[in-house]
Amino acid sequence: MYRYTATAFRRGAPTVLSYAALLCFTFWNYGYGPALTLLRAELHFSYTLLGVYTAAWSAGAVLTGIAFPALARRVSRAGLLWGSALLSSAGAVLFVLGPGVAPTLIGGGLLGLGGTTLLTVIQAVLSDQHGDQRERALTEANMGAAACAVLAPLVLGALAGTVLGWRAAFVLPVLGLVVLNVRYRRHPLPRAAPDHPAGTARLPRAALLFAGLVAASMAVEFCLVYYGAEQLAAIGLPTAAAATAMSAHYVGLLVGRVAGALATRRPGRTTALQFGSLAGTAVGFALFWLAPLPVAVVGLFLAGVGIANLYPLALALALGSAPGREDRVNALSQVLGGLLVVGAPFALGALADAVGLTAAYTVEPVLIGLCLLLLLSGLRSRS
Repeated sequence: MYRYTATAFRRGAPTVLSYAALLCFTFWNYGYGPALTLLRAELHFSYTLLGVYTAAWSAGAVLTGIAFPALARRVSRAGLLWGSALLSSAGAVLFVLGPGVAPTLIGGGLLGLGGTTLLTVIQAVLSDQHGDQRERALTEANMGAAACAVLAPLVLGALAGTVLGWRAAFVLPVLGLVVLNVRYRRHPLPRAAPDHPAGTARLPRAALLFAGLVAASMAVEFCLVYYGAEQLAAIGLPTAAAATAMSAHYVGLLVGRVAGALATRRPGRTTALQFGSLAGTAVGFALFWLAPLPVAVVGLFLAGVGIANLYPLALALALGSAPGREDRVNALSQVLGGLLVVGAPFALGALADAVGLTAAYTVEPVLIGLCLLLLLSGLRSRS
């Protein structure tokens, strides 16, 4: 369902808009975990309820994955992009202004629904625009997003100690999307190509496995994003300092994605990069999990370098494994990702209440092993 363009890689208005809109989503995405740590310190809820907040976001992601193929057939890319921008902005406002658990929880769910729809349509626009070079576009987009992710916990931590409070940080992406709407709302976005003859055919087994790899990669990342600050606090850092120290992880993401963007300029490196990313993730997480401060923060950085390219490269593998059915694979990846990002952090939080957070983090190496298994199985099935 995607139209493939010329071989020259051009960053026109649709690409620039997609990159910039992804920055706004990324701020919320990577600020949500540290924000939950600050919110939990105010409202004094349990690790299990913190897991419910992550589940609310992820439930929105699952709904996006279920609805997106039908929406993509009926609504233009521009309509989807600006509609999801409005919905995610409304969710962010409710999350920061809602009095108590219930309204902030609803805000988190709306933010997950609108934000994941925004992410999915951005990925669709980039694949529409760049076709066979989608891997480069997705990696570049995530490189910029990683730079924004570095800022999110720093801004949250900085504003937490001021009269404005950390909630003011969540308004910044709303303002950014307003500016983008004023600047780009009259620029046409590429249309999805007419239905391919294979569009209703069964997805290849490799595409299903790689979609699972996308989902498992998301779960690996967000178990660290949601509970990384809590783990640092558990081993001795003050809460605000722990939220700020998460920037080490996001700096690692930025370094890894810059390297990935450079590496993907030459084709044929996706598989090797994915294996290397998994190895780096395993080593970095082991240090974060088992070493004392400050080595744990170094491990958090190294885990970020490893995790950086897991998602965009897995998504490129998934989209490339089902020609003519990319919208379906894109949506399936979000459904599976939403389910795993619900299940894995929730299980981690429930285990943490029972046996402590450090012991509960056993979930993470299991997920890394699942990524390796899905990658090997997908490559074997594709070949």
